[in-house]
Amino acid sequence: MLVYLLVACDGLDEKQEKKLKRNLPDLQGALQAYVEENEAANAALMNECQSDECEDWVLGISQPVKKKAALKPLVAFFNDLAKKYAVDCEVGSIEDDQRDPVSYFGKQEGQGDAFLIAAYLGL
Repeated sequence: MLVYLLVACDGLDEKQEKKLKRNLPDLQGALQAYVEENEAANAALMNECQSDECEDWVLGISQPVKKKAALKPLVAFFNDLAKKYAVDCEVGSIEDDQRDPVSYFGKQEGQGDAFLIAAYLGL
């Protein structure tokens, strides 16, 4: 199953958007580093942030996952991003190039739980 985790870029107020734009280079760097460190797991960067509107951005990671255990480091990484950059995250699956969100976690939503997310994904 191809799963994705994104920095939630939509539904932000003006203050949150300014902070996200300010932190964008650091977030992109952290995501790129994760992808490089997890090349064996086929992690791929999702980085479509050309628009001036944050709500149009797609910023995160996609990765094939077969077992619950493979989800744990990815969720832990995004929990760390959420804490450091005060963002929320969206998690779901990708099928036929369509994202299907199953859960949200982070600053507003609370810490993500890999076990529960795996259950939501049907892993």
